[in-house]
Amino acid sequence: MKSLNRSIVLTTIRSHGPISRAEIAKRTALTPPTVTNIVGELMNENFVVESEIGASSGGRKPILLRLNASFYSIIGIDVGVGTIKSIVTDLDANVIHECRRSLPPYPDADTFMEQLNGSIAELLEAVGPDRPVIGIGVGMHGLVNPEEGVSVFAPNLRLRNIPIRESLEREFGVPVYVENDVVAMALGELWFGGGQDVDHFICVNIGEGVGAGIVLNRQIFRGSSFAAGEIGHTTVDLNGPRCSCGNYGCLQTLVSGPAIAEAVQNEIALGRRSERLESAAAGSLRTITGEFVYKAALEGDELAREVFRKAGRLLGIGLTNMIHTLNPQKVILGGGVSAAGPFITEPLEETVKARALESSIRHLTIETSRLGNRATAIGAVTIVLERLFAPAQLAE
Repeated sequence: MKSLNRSIVLTTIRSHGPISRAEIAKRTALTPPTVTNIVGELMNENFVVESEIGASSGGRKPILLRLNASFYSIIGIDVGVGTIKSIVTDLDANVIHECRRSLPPYPDADTFMEQLNGSIAELLEAVGPDRPVIGIGVGMHGLVNPEEGVSVFAPNLRLRNIPIRESLEREFGVPVYVENDVVAMALGELWFGGGQDVDHFICVNIGEGVGAGIVLNRQIFRGSSFAAGEIGHTTVDLNGPRCSCGNYGCLQTLVSGPAIAEAVQNEIALGRRSERLESAAAGSLRTITGEFVYKAALEGDELAREVFRKAGRLLGIGLTNMIHTLNPQKVILGGGVSAAGPFITEPLEETVKARALESSIRHLTIETSRLGNRATAIGAVTIVLERLFAPAQLAE
């Protein structure tokens, strides 16, 4: 109970500060002596500081409290297919330093953990000993067991059963929390992005693969075995290409960044002309990437725009199925493919509007993540913050 009360007080100060001790007691229904004792502990540990003097309602003017956000640091890591993106932030998720490391194709477990450790060591050196790191959050590609902190299966990396939490806690001596990368993104949106004022929403990450993070009643929905949101592995074409999961015609084989590049490569190989993309290929179609396709679309290339339109429509079909199932208020798009903007969002929204029941989309909005390419890394920071602070509704 003491730990819960402490979290409630800390969350109240974070959410409503600067705030007086008396107002904390009023909002939390804790006794004034309990609040005073907890605040004393939090000040001794440098989580809370006294700020300005508040207005008086008849007696002595109260001293207001606020979160000491800059004293401690948190590390957030976004593990993608070819890159580890890492940031270190304060307790308000303001970025202090960031770094990026490349992963080789299909690394073994030792190579993967070496790169992860190297990213963290670089960030620890950047912040130095004066801003202690109180936790590390990892947003990991693929299926994750967050209770054990294990990467169960990362299909695009071909890794299985990597004990990330155990390894990092042994190496760095701070608490480590591991979530699926899109679940982390959804947490980041819930706290700092487009989900702050929304009860029910879906985050969809479209990059090397496709996945969704689901928030219902302002809580992450993980499913019975932590596999909820695997929209990328829903079948949209019975005769489609083989997926890394072993099935055929999965959504991510048709709308991910590599799928968009491959669609263009196949069209050119079959004789379709595209001066811009053929020039970018420099004689080898396999060098065409999703980024090349996007640049060609910006320059008016019809093949590039056509491929994006098809991907947008297919993504719209996949999202319509989720919308009919979950009835969210908002869909937030993230990942590299979402950076294509209207080339993919316009056909996506047209498809949802045409195919979804009117009652399911009456209050629906679709938007691109406000957190940009840091969305998952900030979400990984939020994994730690979620453990530090009590659920917001306890402090209302």
